[in-house]
Amino acid sequence: MLERRSLRAPVTLGVVLIVLVVILGAIWAISSFIGSERSGLFWTLFILGSLLLLSILAGVIVYLTLTIKAVRLNQRQSNFIDSVTHELKSPIASLKLYLQTMSRHSVDESQQRDFHRIMLEDVERLDALINHLLDAARIDRGNEPEDDEVFRLDQLLAECGEAACMRYRLPVETVRVDCPPVTIRSQSVQLEILFRNLIDNAIKYGGSPAEVIVSIRPVEGKEDQVVVSITDNGVGIPYDKRRKIFGRFVRLGNELERSTPGTGLGLYLVRTVSKAVGASVRIRGRREIDGVAGTVFEVTMKQAVFDEPTE
Repeated sequence: MLERRSLRAPVTLGVVLIVLVVILGAIWAISSFIGSERSGLFWTLFILGSLLLLSILAGVIVYLTLTIKAVRLNQRQSNFIDSVTHELKSPIASLKLYLQTMSRHSVDESQQRDFHRIMLEDVERLDALINHLLDAARIDRGNEPEDDEVFRLDQLLAECGEAACMRYRLPVETVRVDCPPVTIRSQSVQLEILFRNLIDNAIKYGGSPAEVIVSIRPVEGKEDQVVVSITDNGVGIPYDKRRKIFGRFVRLGNELERSTPGTGLGLYLVRTVSKAVGASVRIRGRREIDGVAGTVFEVTMKQAVFDEPTE
């Protein structure tokens, strides 16, 4: 992945291109002293020079591709800095304002309760942001994989849905978990990161009010595989953007004009974790399924068994 590469590759490519240009120049100088175009040496140098020229052109194309990727990464990193700065500054400014108000003015008990509630929400917002960044850092470091364990996937999804509703102060009905009992062998911590980010994403980019449906269905013809669907009622994701949104720091639109909080790491974590646990993620438009606007994230997972027969 480009984000984790050092400067060794572009520097090596640049040195190789310079060497090839020097060799090509030497071949051209030697061939200019050969008077007869019918000599075997002339045609040998001509063929060798042509191959070197093609190699140089290919190297220039690769170098240009690396440069474009580097520029795009720099733009995404700038968006990431903007979003993190906003996510940090807003709750800190709020905490500072309420603490100054309580220290400089006398407030009644009702106002104190309201201030404490709002400050607690700000602290939870900061805690969620820090956990998000720590998850990304831990996954990027490539720590040793955890041992698989057997647990109830439907219970994990329900817990993720309840936690998301509490985090955004939404009714528990916002996330409807329609899942039969399913037992899976996998890494519970990794799956918690995966589905927490998918449900969080569905709430943030859903409609107003948001409606999220979490469901599980078996994969036809494969008894040990299931598909977990996270469905929202938002505007949907353009088809040409569906692969790009899994990149690091990628968020659609202009960061400074955006109203939804985030760092551009959520779906990157989804992609990385899904690969680590052997799952696959697919994006579908909700209109393809029931004709309603929205997006459906489908996660296909292995080593899962329904505890009860499904029709």
